[in-house]
Amino acid sequence: MSVNSHIRNNGGPTRQLAEQGMSFRETAHSGTDPDELSEILSTPNSPIKVAAEGNMPIAYRCNFVSVGEEVTVADCTYEGTILIRREAPSDRMIVFMPMEGNASFEGMREQIYSVPARGTILEAGRAAGARLFGPRRHFGLFVDQAKIVSHLTHMFERTISGDIDFHPHIDLTNGPGLVLQQIVSSLHRGLSGDGPLQRAPLAVSSLCDAAIYLLLESCPNRYSNELALPAPAPAPRHVKWAIDFMQEHIAEPISLSDIAMAAKVSVRTLQQGFRQFRNTTPMSYLQDLRMAAAHRDLLESDARQAIADVALKWGFMHPGRFAEYRKRFGQLPSQTLKR
Repeated sequence: MSVNSHIRNNGGPTRQLAEQGMSFRETAHSGTDPDELSEILSTPNSPIKVAAEGNMPIAYRCNFVSVGEEVTVADCTYEGTILIRREAPSDRMIVFMPMEGNASFEGMREQIYSVPARGTILEAGRAAGARLFGPRRHFGLFVDQAKIVSHLTHMFERTISGDIDFHPHIDLTNGPGLVLQQIVSSLHRGLSGDGPLQRAPLAVSSLCDAAIYLLLESCPNRYSNELALPAPAPAPRHVKWAIDFMQEHIAEPISLSDIAMAAKVSVRTLQQGFRQFRNTTPMSYLQDLRMAAAHRDLLESDARQAIADVALKWGFMHPGRFAEYRKRFGQLPSQTLKR
C-alpha cells in the first residue's frame, strides 16, 4: 500500500510558547497503511494495532497538537472500516467529538457508541478496542489521568485516588458539550500551523484547564454530588501547619505525634481537623503526598532506577502499600518509568 505520511514540527521537534516555557508539538499524518496508523496512534505505554476490516482499503488524515506532556488535541478523518485494538491500558482519558461518521468502543461493561452530536468520554484504561466507520471525522481531547486527578485534588484541597467514573456520553449540541467542543476546536485551530495561540501561553493554559474543569463539573462522575455542594470553609491553621510540616519532612520517618506537635494541637484535634476539612486522616494524607513524590521521581528517572528503590525512598516498605499507585495514577509504576 502507498503511504503519504508527514510530520510538521514548527521550528524543530518542539517549539517554546513565549516566555512561559510551555512547549507544544504538532504532528500531521496521512496515508493508507494500517501498520503506519498503528504506529501513529500508539504510545510507549499503550501500543495499538490497526487493521482494515476485510482487508478493504482505508485512508486517514490525522493532525495532533500536544501542549506539554499532559494535553493533546486532535482533528482526524478516516475512510473505510477500521478495527483498532489497544494492547495495553492507556494512562490518558480521551474525549471524542465526532462531526461525521460513527464508531463503537469496547467499554468495561458495555459497547459505547460514538455518533455525531454526541461526545464520547473514555476514561484511562476503560476501552480495549474500537471500530471506526468511515467517512469519519472527529476532534479528540487527550488528557493524562494524573492531571485530572491533580485538578480534583486542587478543587477539594485533599488527595484523590481511584477512578473518576465519568458517564461515557456528553451532548455536543448545546450547553457544556457545545462549549467543550468549541474549546477543543479553538485550541487546535489556534495552535496549528502558525496559529495565534502559539504566542499566548497563558491563554493556552487557561483553555486546557477550562476543558478539564468543564468535564469535571458538568459531566456526571463519581464526584458530581460532592462538587455540587457549597465550598467548605477554609481549613484551620493547625491543619495547614500540619500539611506544611508534612511537606517539609516528607522523606523523613515522622509520626502522628510529631505532626500534632508541629501543629500545636493534640492528636485527637488533629485527626478531627483532617476528617472535617480534608476528608481523610493525617497519616493517609502524608502517604498520598509521598505517593505523589514517588510518581514525580518515576517520571524523571531513567529505566535503570529500580522501582523498589523509589518506593523505599518515600517510605513504602511493603509492596502492598505501593499497590495503591495504580489506583491513584491509572497505571503501574513500571509504566510510568518507561515514559
